This record gives sequence, structure tokens and C-alpha cells, in this order.
Amino acid sequence: MICLRRTHLFLLFCVSLIWLCSSSDSLQDNFLECFNSTSYSKHSIPVSEVVFTNESASFSSLFRLSIRNLRFLTTTLPKPLFLVTPFHESHVQAAIVCAREKGLQVRVRSGGHDYEGLSYVSSQAPFIVIDLINLRSITIDIEDETASVGTGAALGELYYRIAKKSSIHGFPAGSCPTVGVGGHISGGGFGTLFRKYGLAADNVIDAKIIDFNGRIMDRSSMGEDLFWAIRGGGGASFGVILSWKLKLVSVPSIVTVFNVQRTLEQGATHLFQKWQNISHKLDQDIFLHVTTKVVTDFPSKKTIRLSFTSLFLGPIERLIPIMKTRFSELGLKRSDCIEMSWIQSVLFFADFSIDTPLEVLMERSSPQISDAFFTAKSDYVISPISQKGLEGLWKKLLEEEKSELILTPYGGKMSQISESQTPFPHREGRIFGIQYLATWDNANETEKHLSWIREVYAYMKPYVSKSPRAAYLNYRDLDLGRNYGRNTSYEEAKVWGLKYFSDNFERLVRVKTKVDPSNFFWNEQSIPLLYHYEDDTRITKVHSGLDFEIVQER
Repeated sequence: MICLRRTHLFLLFCVSLIWLCSSSDSLQDNFLECFNSTSYSKHSIPVSEVVFTNESASFSSLFRLSIRNLRFLTTTLPKPLFLVTPFHESHVQAAIVCAREKGLQVRVRSGGHDYEGLSYVSSQAPFIVIDLINLRSITIDIEDETASVGTGAALGELYYRIAKKSSIHGFPAGSCPTVGVGGHISGGGFGTLFRKYGLAADNVIDAKIIDFNGRIMDRSSMGEDLFWAIRGGGGASFGVILSWKLKLVSVPSIVTVFNVQRTLEQGATHLFQKWQNISHKLDQDIFLHVTTKVVTDFPSKKTIRLSFTSLFLGPIERLIPIMKTRFSELGLKRSDCIEMSWIQSVLFFADFSIDTPLEVLMERSSPQISDAFFTAKSDYVISPISQKGLEGLWKKLLEEEKSELILTPYGGKMSQISESQTPFPHREGRIFGIQYLATWDNANETEKHLSWIREVYAYMKPYVSKSPRAAYLNYRDLDLGRNYGRNTSYEEAKVWGLKYFSDNFERLVRVKTKVDPSNFFWNEQSIPLLYHYEDDTRITKVHSGLDFEIVQER
């Protein structure tokens, strides 16, 4: 009897597997037929060079190309049914229209620095990935002081193109050159210039986006609400961003950098305590952040080394007096400082020699990142961490040999911009932000390192922002909470939504409900709707806590 039951179950499994495979084959055929026949796809480039099934010979290499975290390259994670690599905006339109018609989820990737892999992994199959790597044109207009940038370009490419046109212009965005422009800007985007000029998102003039109907809109046609939402609220919740028009900023012909390192035994804790109190109050021309590293080659013991690394928008002669007045404890000497151009400072903060040819910024790969497993979390500090708190934190870091903290000072321009100007709310009152990082080399050690970073995060609770405990969207963290489907409620999503967006979350939900009423652009932490569906035709619940009424059928 047992053998017969097992045989029966095995036959059912085989039938189910055959059905799934045939269903997948049918979906592939239907999507390709739709993509080939839609008016959007009528373009000179063959569809075979745009759409790749997961059985295509080049699928694996294309899919892996932009992934920076090996956690999301395991064989157990679901792969997309298609990888779409558009060369033209009409290809994006065709992919959206056909995915919607055939019931496929869409994930959008512009760079691959996605801390939870939400741009190329989905918990609910079937899905496709639209990889915007080919939409990377950059036009620099120095006379107008603007840049028009395809969303698939990387930050390094943007910086390179600016530098080729001008030595006195820059753009305030991140320091990692392989980060994609699309996701970085739509999540906020900070870097070494943000105390002077604000976030990348604060310097957006216009954008082009495709909605769930395949309609292309600019700032004028999308309206100010949606334009507000995609500058810090994450573009993936609202559509596919095609390009940005950015305001360039002025940089001096000479900037100064320094990197002063001290271990715990050399008084690093004392220096950090002073840094906590003054870094956000320094002249906005000074960006002085701190990073930590566990070092094992220090005499007789393992210890923590703190690096006080700075970009100053000006020459050494101006910097030294400021540092002597505000942070004399650091003991900064002229010999610690190096003058250079702004574009050389980009190389410096990307861990390249400043004599490296600028063409390195055009390279899309970064072995230091892509060859490792990593995890990260974020926090914001609103009052200095106590001596006791720091000692406990150092002890935690020593448990994890490849741990790192990146501590970013706020203040300056960031304190002058309203928390509601964009969805990014972390402005006035923030002393510094924290990114916790752990890296490792073996997939079998993943759970161990995830547990460690969760312990550190739990330990830091008394020392960081509260009600809500804030987090940065671009350091996506599914431990904060997640959507478990397209019908996740507003109340459920508030758990993480308030951490990323504070009081701006409600407005984001309103915009989402208006511009994507069927929640087509969904992921595990996308902005939810104010209502949900019991079936595919009728709205059954309207959120009563917000002044927003929707009663029509889909």
C-alpha cells in the first residue's frame, strides 16, 4: 500500500512538473509572440539581441554581469523567464505591455548594486528582468550646466563625461563608480559633495518614465506628485525611469584630501567622540567621514583601526586653519594632505591611485565587490554615542574579521532642505548615518554572518534614532519588513515604510495608488496601495484612515 501511494505521488509530481514546464514554455512563446507583434518593438535591432530566455546561451553571462553580491547568484534562487536588454525606449514599452498582458512580474535593473537583489530576484515567479545597461547615453551641456543621463549609466561614466568637458563641474552622488545612476538617484543618493550641494535626487531637473500602460512621460506630463516620488522614493514602485536631467554643481579647480588613521590603542575612541560632536557642524566645504576596519597585524593583538578621511573643496592653506580650530585633536599636518582635481578625488574615494587613467571609471566591473558575499544595514544617529556604547560596538566588530562601518556626517546643506522636499526625510537633526557591512567568501557561512549583523543592529538600538528607527532606502533591508504579495496593506507596509520615509510614506502611498492602481510595479518592499483586490476585477477594501476614496472597478 505504501509503495502504491509513493508511486501515485511520484506520478502526480511528474505530471505537475510537466505542467509547469509546458506552462513556462507557453508563457515564453506567448511573451515572445507579443513582443514581436507589438507596435512598440518595431525597431531595426533584432528581437533576438534584446530578449533572452533563461535557456539562451548568453543568458547566464548577461544575468551575472551586473550582480555585485554573490548571495544572489545561488542556484536555489529563481531566475527570470526573460532578460530584456533594451536598446531603445520602445523596447521597454513592449516589455511592460507584454508582461502585463501575459501576467508576468517585472523587475528593473540599472546597476546591480542592490542590497537585497530586488531588481533581479523575485519571490513570486514567473517574472522578467528589464536590464537597462544599454540605455546609458550621457550628454553634458556645460553652458547650461546640465547633464542628460540614461538610467543605465554608471556613476563612474557620469563623472568621466563631466570631467572631459570641465574641470570645475561635478555632481553630488556616490563614491562607487559602478553603481547605476537609475537606482542611486531614485533612492536619494549621497556622496562626498552632499554636505555642500545635497543629494543626487535634490539636483534632478527632469526625468522620463514609462508607466504601466507603456506611456512615456516627462516632468510636465507626469505631474509634480510623481516627479516628487521618484526623487528618493524609489523608481521601481512607480514605473521604469528611462533618463534623468541633472543640475551640475561647481567644484574648485583644486580640492584637498587626507586620510588619518588611528587604532583603539592610539586613541581612536577619543577622536571619534570629538568627531561625533563636530563633524556635522564643520564648514560645508568639508566632508569628513570615518570608516572602521578590523586589523590583525597590529603588534600583539587584533584591534580596530579608524580612518578619518576627508574631501575639502579648496586648497590646503584654507583647510589646515579650520581643522586646527575645530578638530585639533586629530593632529592634521600639511604632509597628511594631498591637493588634486575633483575628478582625482573621485578616484581617491573609489580606492584607485589618483594617477590612474580616468578611463577606469568607464569600467562596469568591480572584482572587489562582485567576488564577495555581503550584507548591510543602516542607521541614523541623532545624539552622540556614549563611551560605553562605543566600547561595546568595537567589541562586536572584533567578532567579525571582515566587518566594516561607514559613518557619514550630515549637516551643511542637508540641514537646510525640508524633510518633505523629496521622499528622503533624513535631514535636519541627523548627526551622521551608519552603514554596517560584513563580507565573506563561502556561501556556507551566510547564515553565520547574517546572524552577526542582526546582533550588531540589535545592540545599537539604544544609540540611534527612534520612533521610527530610520533607515536608508538604497541600503535596502528586508529584515525591516516586506510585502508578501501585491495585496500587502498600507498598515503592514508602514512597519518598514516609516523607517525609510518617515511622514513622507503616506504621500508616496497616495502617489502609488494614483499612478499604478493595479500595483503592476510590485516587489518585496515596493510602495503599497491604499486598497486591495479580492479578485482581479473589484476593489474590496478602501483604506479609511487616509482621506482617499477609490470606488471604481479595475
